[in-house]
Amino acid sequence: MSSEATGKPTLTVTSGLSRNAIIVRIEGELDVNALPIFQEHLQQIWELLPQPFLILDLSEVSFCDSMGMNELVHLMQRCEAGGTRLVLGGVQGVMARVLSITGLRHAFEVYARIDDALRLAVTHA
Repeated sequence: MSSEATGKPTLTVTSGLSRNAIIVRIEGELDVNALPIFQEHLQQIWELLPQPFLILDLSEVSFCDSMGMNELVHLMQRCEAGGTRLVLGGVQGVMARVLSITGLRHAFEVYARIDDALRLAVTHA
């Protein structure tokens, strides 16, 4: 059952630090109900930046609404302003469709596999 149906967020956000990148793993539904969880976690991330890369692992995102996409755009703008390279990894299924439908596929740096996104950060260390 989606978070819209229950009114409860179904999102887990975790993060870790790798040489020159912060990796944020998002699991579940990135929607209006889950935004406070995502935003709270990102607030902690801003305290760790600047790092050359911020990698979002979206491989376990099962749903993303317009508010979730809006937050990703806001994140991209904030990264650009701070000199951090935002990379989306694990973009398949739901997230690939949402980025394509919204026309934002080419606005972000996107990799279908999270390993490819991580490799990018390592080669630019």
